[in-house]
Amino acid sequence: MDKYPIGVFASIGAGLGVRLEVVKELGIHTVQLCCPHKEMRTEENAKKFIEKLNEIGVKITVVFCDFKGESYSTIQTTRETIGLVPPDLRAERKQEIREIADFAKVLGCDRIGIHIGFIPHETDSDDYRDLVATLAELADYLKAQGQAFHLETGQEKADGLLQFLQDVGRDNIFINFDPANMILYGSGEPIPALKKLGKYVRSCHCKDAKWSDKPGDTWGCEVPFGTGDVNAKAFLETLKEIGYEGPLTIEREIPAEPERQKAEISQAMDLIESLKKEVWG
Repeated sequence: MDKYPIGVFASIGAGLGVRLEVVKELGIHTVQLCCPHKEMRTEENAKKFIEKLNEIGVKITVVFCDFKGESYSTIQTTRETIGLVPPDLRAERKQEIREIADFAKVLGCDRIGIHIGFIPHETDSDDYRDLVATLAELADYLKAQGQAFHLETGQEKADGLLQFLQDVGRDNIFINFDPANMILYGSGEPIPALKKLGKYVRSCHCKDAKWSDKPGDTWGCEVPFGTGDVNAKAFLETLKEIGYEGPLTIEREIPAEPERQKAEISQAMDLIESLKKEVWG
């Protein structure tokens, strides 16, 4: 794969990403895939999907976990429903992540992305220790089949995420850095966080947002890439600074407005191509 290819967050069947028809129309050749729900994760469906990807010359770079019952309607519902953090859902979702990893392997993808959720701040609590043990167990499962975890930024401040990675202590756990999420969740300025987390960053989202007037209590506002508080040029400059050479994956989640979504992804592609020339030459 060439350095810094432009990608897009995509889906089949379920999820917030754009459909393959849009990927083809926009001429994009890498995607992060929102994993379909259980009933669609069959080997037959995987093979059909691979055929479609091959027809249009698209490579999957990360398969993202997506669980039924998750809700991003407010920061509080995110705390209660997202990822592996809700204790009553942890065992069930741990098993589903294994199944998603198996599905990704059939798709030929060695990276599993996840919003792990709000990590408990009490690092000496039973809940925190159980979450650490759960992720370590899953990382070992993935490593046995040549795969890695990419934890998406957002819910945690950079220092908290670093502490968690060190406590889990596995060498196949990395970061999918989403600068807009740092703003949306009110968890810290994205550029300093990217510098701090740099050695773990193996994938990223080109996404933008504006700060809430009550950061951490209410959502910030997602906006088209290059029009918010991230500073798109500084983001790409910092990716260069940390030695990142992977896909620049556009995420723009307005599925109820597909034409606007497609137009804003296209605009983001143009901006990124222009910035790539400035930053990387």
